[in-house]
Amino acid sequence: MAEEDDTRIRILQSLRGKICEGKNLGPCSGPNRQRDLCTFCTISLDQEEVFRTKVFDKSLSPFYGEDFYFEIPRPFQCLSFYVFAKGVFQRDLPVGKVSIRKEELCKFSGKEHWFGLQPVDPNSEVQGKVHLEMRLNELIIENGSMCQQLLVRIIECQGLPLISGQNCDPYATVSLVGPARFDQKKTKVKKKTSDPQFEETFYFEVTRPNSYTKKSHFQVEEEDIEKLEIKVDLWNNGNLAQDVFLGETRVSVKILRNDHIHRAWYLLQPKGNGKSKTDDLGSLRLNVTYTEDNVLPSACYTPLRTLLLKSPDIKPISASAAHILGDICRERYEAVLPVVRLLLHHSRLVSFVSAIAALELENTQEANTIFRGNSLATRCIDDMMKIVGRSYLTVTLKPVLDEICESNKTCEIDPIKLKEGDNVEVNKENLQGYVQKVFSSITQSSSSCPPLMCDVFRSLRQLASKRFPDDPHVQYSAVSSFVFLRFFAVAVLSPHTFQLRPHHPDLEVSRTLTLISKTIQTLGSWGSLSKNKLSSFKESYMYDFFKSFQEDKCIGKVKKFLDEISSNISKESSGVEDSVVLKEGEVQKRAQGRKRIGKNFKKRWLRVTSRELSYHKHRGKEALCIMPVKNIQAVEKLDESAFNRKNMFQVLHSEKPLYVQAGNCVEASEWVEVLSQVSRCNPDRLGTFHPSAYLAGAWLCCRSLSDSQPGCKPCTPTLLANLQLDIDCDRETERIFSLFTSSYSKLQKMEDACASIAVYQGPLREQDDYSLFTIQDSKETFHTVRQISHILKELQREHDTRSGTAQYGSQENPIVGKTS
Repeated sequence: MAEEDDTRIRILQSLRGKICEGKNLGPCSGPNRQRDLCTFCTISLDQEEVFRTKVFDKSLSPFYGEDFYFEIPRPFQCLSFYVFAKGVFQRDLPVGKVSIRKEELCKFSGKEHWFGLQPVDPNSEVQGKVHLEMRLNELIIENGSMCQQLLVRIIECQGLPLISGQNCDPYATVSLVGPARFDQKKTKVKKKTSDPQFEETFYFEVTRPNSYTKKSHFQVEEEDIEKLEIKVDLWNNGNLAQDVFLGETRVSVKILRNDHIHRAWYLLQPKGNGKSKTDDLGSLRLNVTYTEDNVLPSACYTPLRTLLLKSPDIKPISASAAHILGDICRERYEAVLPVVRLLLHHSRLVSFVSAIAALELENTQEANTIFRGNSLATRCIDDMMKIVGRSYLTVTLKPVLDEICESNKTCEIDPIKLKEGDNVEVNKENLQGYVQKVFSSITQSSSSCPPLMCDVFRSLRQLASKRFPDDPHVQYSAVSSFVFLRFFAVAVLSPHTFQLRPHHPDLEVSRTLTLISKTIQTLGSWGSLSKNKLSSFKESYMYDFFKSFQEDKCIGKVKKFLDEISSNISKESSGVEDSVVLKEGEVQKRAQGRKRIGKNFKKRWLRVTSRELSYHKHRGKEALCIMPVKNIQAVEKLDESAFNRKNMFQVLHSEKPLYVQAGNCVEASEWVEVLSQVSRCNPDRLGTFHPSAYLAGAWLCCRSLSDSQPGCKPCTPTLLANLQLDIDCDRETERIFSLFTSSYSKLQKMEDACASIAVYQGPLREQDDYSLFTIQDSKETFHTVRQISHILKELQREHDTRSGTAQYGSQENPIVGKTS
């Protein structure tokens, strides 16, 4: 990595949440009111769509239930959620939108809110920024009088939106506006670019010879300055169609009172601030969490990372830094994940989980309540299974879940919910067939269970047997309570959450999955596979249905499966993992090195596994081309100017480069990241690359004439990470720092509790204040808390030293201008 990169801060943005449901969508009255509205939702960063739900049929109050998560690879101003009515023979029509400015996202973080829909007005759909320079000059006109000349230079724009999926043809109008003035001038049209370089200067004369008095410095009268402003509008040239408004900004000329030269970046704004009166369009329930991690250079995190990685070795475990974080952030579910990921990356998770599980078992009095609560141990194991077991779920459940979701067989067995014409016996047979398939897939999957999960299960089994030696079943219930109840049953219930299905299932399929999940939970729970196993069903229809599974062979299959995934035989990693699909999706691919008549870009289905990259004509079709990942030499983004297309990247290998255009900036970033990681250890990786294309006998970037000329730009360094687990340790440590900092008052309270216990050696008056903390050894805990406090202060000092805010009006921190 270059030396200057050692001191820079990485600003990493991510968005997580859920599009829950809509209510009373569409106009409340009038000719546009529709009863059977088929709708879907999209998410846009500014004007770039990055996520889309499936279409929800014929409902004005649809339940979408779509979870989303993605990294945000570029700056943005506004996050928008759009509701569209699906068109059958015409284009999709916007119903309304929810727009949240970036700086306001923190107000809604982590909680569900109802948002009223606003109209989708073309004059409010803006993004990007403009770079302006304004200057006042004084001139002597023909009659010898003095006049003022206002110079306005429009330099460039950045981040203008795509129009119909392609770069726009932008131009700008520059107007001097006042009570009695409206002078407008226009730039040239720039073709096919979202970042136009205008470099055009316009002059506006403001003549007041009668008010001029000879002074060493020319000044505009204050009363005139207050009334004049420069208005810049950006438009897309529609040629034969109507021009499209892209945004505007207004700058008062009074800004030049103290400085005759003003140069700054301005964010483009909607007309009229994007607000207009409208009929009630309904509302949308959303859960949105925006996270911005300001990641320091790796060396800054060494003390905190070292302290956390020592956690499994600390005695007692409650005095460790990782356990203390879980204690003071007990109500924050997201607090556990960065610790799990950090310990997982450094192969320290199993020993930590074993220690905190042992601590929980010490306080468990009944064998039948083992690991029932939402404790630090159960949350750590839950997160571990979701991270490590992702491909295990795909291999085990995806084929049968695809069949269930696509076959549309009715499985309702509740007499109250049966529809007219339903045959309950047929439905029961359908459901039984699905349950058998899911149950068999699970119980025959032990060879695919990740070694790390087996290590944890083996530890849990041993700890449970030691805690309750007289209960022969507890060794199995300790494992089944996780692998069946918290892993497989949850994945069956919500397959879209685990990337097993692209969208939330519809209501009928969701009901089928609920019934299957209930049955699997009971079949898999060793503690319930006893004489009283049917008592767990409150519904009589489930009691009757489950009778068909009361066979010893079902119990035997569960026992055999649990034995295999928690045996004393440690599963060793072969070093060569099975081929796992890492990413796939539709892209635009350019024809490689061939002159073609017609379109050079065609839609293709791109697919990358841990072993190969391939593209296909359509999803599920035979591969048109297969490239082993070991042959990939570099993966880099491609300059927009190469083909006048945004979101392009290139895959370099021994033959012609593979040029690909992703659907949006998020997709492009994900493709580059996955392909870079899967090929990062290849022996023939390149050190340099060409950021543009070789066209018309020359490289567009460096103008070299040889197509074999080595690259003119250094390749992007690839951070070492576990590809399957996708862990950035510095980022996880930064998140842990943020969690400790936000809960610092509780950390101080824990320190006070330790000091009080050490001094008084007995029950305290303040014991109720400290009851939420687990303090087994006050001196050891006090020592760790003091270490944490010292490290937090040092890290905060590093942040304060390095995190300088960009000057207002700079490219990084543009001015939010006035609107009309």
